[in-house]
Amino acid sequence: FSLQEITSLLSLYGGQFSSEQEICVNSPFWILSIPSEEMARGLMKRTVCAKSIFELWGHGRSAEELYGSLKNYPMDEMLPYLQSDSTYKVHIHTFNKTLTQAQKIKKIDALEFLPFKGKVNLKNPEHIFWILEDYGMDPNNVPEEPFHLYFGRWIADGQRELIESYSVKKRHFIGNTSMDACLSFIMANHGRVKPNDVVYDPFVGTGGLLISSAHFGAYVYGTDIDYNTIHGLGKASRKNQKWRGPDENIRANLRQYGLEKYYLDALVSDSSRPIWRKGMLFDAIITDPPYGIREATRRMGSQKETVKSAERSTENHVFVSSSYHLSDIFFDLLKFAAEYLVMGGRLVYWLPIYRPEYTEEIIPRHPCLKLISNCEQMLSSHTSRRLITMEKVKEYQDQDQNSYLLDDQYMPYRGHNSFREKYFSGVTKRIAKEEKDNQK
Repeated sequence: FSLQEITSLLSLYGGQFSSEQEICVNSPFWILSIPSEEMARGLMKRTVCAKSIFELWGHGRSAEELYGSLKNYPMDEMLPYLQSDSTYKVHIHTFNKTLTQAQKIKKIDALEFLPFKGKVNLKNPEHIFWILEDYGMDPNNVPEEPFHLYFGRWIADGQRELIESYSVKKRHFIGNTSMDACLSFIMANHGRVKPNDVVYDPFVGTGGLLISSAHFGAYVYGTDIDYNTIHGLGKASRKNQKWRGPDENIRANLRQYGLEKYYLDALVSDSSRPIWRKGMLFDAIITDPPYGIREATRRMGSQKETVKSAERSTENHVFVSSSYHLSDIFFDLLKFAAEYLVMGGRLVYWLPIYRPEYTEEIIPRHPCLKLISNCEQMLSSHTSRRLITMEKVKEYQDQDQNSYLLDDQYMPYRGHNSFREKYFSGVTKRIAKEEKDNQK
């Protein structure tokens, strides 16, 4: 997810990958071209994938290349950070290799040609410089010398502490499918959520995706067909807790993080039957539709079916009696996004995939939406889910309403209506194999 997260944030804050950067998804270091330090700090206030950002003073494929690069760096850009009344320290970070303290000191001493005039302060320096060395991705085949070396001034760290501070384990209100905090923030970044946006989740559940958008200053709204979840009623999802308490609801979750002022509301509603007035209402739609594994895929049935349900029900709320095929869920979602997103707004959602049958052609498309990114998260050896990001590039018109029915991509994707059966068939086969192996 890192490459797509950084790409989305660069398009939001300004900047691009450097022309000399050969983009390698697995590389631990990327060179970016960002107009200002302020923009770089803004980017790092958002990312949960990147660890730190530095002002690059020099780099090379060997120590000699690095030193030559540093000697060519403009002196007038170095001097403000090397003054005699300043303090500094130098860190060394080696990726995929551990150096001794003596080796680190030797590498730092080799930079004595740089005109450092200030005093060394290891505890609280004004300026921090880093030597970064890349020894590749293979821990079983570590080279003697690094593949690439970098030297630069530290500017800012990313927001990886958000993963812990927003951990689902510490949250008041959770469900069986509450989204992991890290993925939730990644989705908000893919959606380019910014302050004062209106972000909508049509399958809101316990509101985990609303929290990350609210953290970035967006106003959040959600709907769900499950009455008990919206109102925080029924059985709890936590171990050793039978029923949900009075402080277990979506609003309480946002209040827990001081984000209640960004909460608009959450309604009981069927996503297959939009309740909204016509028009472009949302800056982003960020959601995790049900796959039929931990949560059922459901929608309201016909009037006849609803009457039958009413005869058996004593509760005064929406009756649910009709299954909702996965293909219909996703094409309804795309149609909704095409109609209700603002121009340039983004739809970010998870698409479950049976890996042996996966091709890019089965990703649902819409003429008003452009596919921006497609990232995979493995669920098992035979299943995964893909984080799909789409951007609205064309105004919605009436003729676009059922465009997918004429699309050759619609029929192949209908095969994924049996995702639940395929998912559990793999589980059954794995259990059978383990039992067979244990008998040997």
